[in-house]
Amino acid sequence: MAPEPETDAEEHTYEVAVVGGGPAGLTAALYTTRLGHDTAVIDRGGGRAAMMQETHNVIGVPEHVSGNEFLATAREQVTAYGGDHFRAFVTDATTTEDGRFCLHAGDVTVYAERVVLATGFADGRPDPPVPRTGRGLHYCLHCDAYMFVDVPVYVMGTDDAAAHVAMIMLNFTPEVDLLLNGDDPAWDDVTADQLAAHPVDVVEAEVTGVRNGEDGWLEALEFGDGTTREYRGGFAMYGADYNTELAEKLGCELNEDGTVAVEEHGQTSTDGVYAVGDLVPGHNQIPVAMGQGAKAGISIHYDLREFPVAVADLETHGPITAADTPAVGRRVREAAHEHEGALVGTAEPADD
Repeated sequence: MAPEPETDAEEHTYEVAVVGGGPAGLTAALYTTRLGHDTAVIDRGGGRAAMMQETHNVIGVPEHVSGNEFLATAREQVTAYGGDHFRAFVTDATTTEDGRFCLHAGDVTVYAERVVLATGFADGRPDPPVPRTGRGLHYCLHCDAYMFVDVPVYVMGTDDAAAHVAMIMLNFTPEVDLLLNGDDPAWDDVTADQLAAHPVDVVEAEVTGVRNGEDGWLEALEFGDGTTREYRGGFAMYGADYNTELAEKLGCELNEDGTVAVEEHGQTSTDGVYAVGDLVPGHNQIPVAMGQGAKAGISIHYDLREFPVAVADLETHGPITAADTPAVGRRVREAAHEHEGALVGTAEPADD
């Protein structure tokens, strides 16, 4: 355990600190805040969700809503319930002598009893020239395959995953090319035999140019062999770089694929540390991430809530009086008094 640092940074203390402001982290913060726990979200900005020009597969959210609009609304919800939001990048995480977690983020230092890591991953990108992200270059098959029904599609990559995605796209369109972009194929013999039995055209030539329409969408790719092929879009399959630096600093176990190992409700191998969203195994989808964030938030609430007090503790410390309640954190309590969805309280806020 590291001692609390001597620092000139602005210090804040919370019950819960969430690192990462994507759908998973913001949902976790929404739940812990509404369940009465002083919560901070530390978010450097950007991320995969912020890159979305349209939102797909999220019930109740129209497709014209961009990722940035989606996340901005979520941040407003969290802060309206009493959560705090810091636009900062967490560079270090330690455990203090009293068992809390200390997060360093530029000019801000946050202490918390529980930490939720929602730091996600970065998609591996092909070398340029490539189409514009979201207008011909896509990374999520489950999100975007629907857009390419009966139109020519490419899949770019060299490994087994790329080959399998190319074959999967035959469920949506008969025109699928697998682009090696000048590299050698790296899939195994079983995949090679399977691929050869599907109507996927493997293109070995390097991509040398991109042709876009007036609307910004991809129209065609140009190749080093002098050919041009028309596409409306496609998928890049170059793996993922998981942002596990903080998880490793806090001693969290990792899986072989680079994700953080978690139990059912997001608990990591380090007590008090949870991981959710693209950082953990599973489908990289907004509703999945939101579900993981909700489960982690509820689990943290069960762990932190003060009442009911266990019978053994009542026998030791005596009964609970009205003066001991409520256990809602100060920030949340003050926000609840002002929130449009709350009834008017009559009790005076207690001093923390």
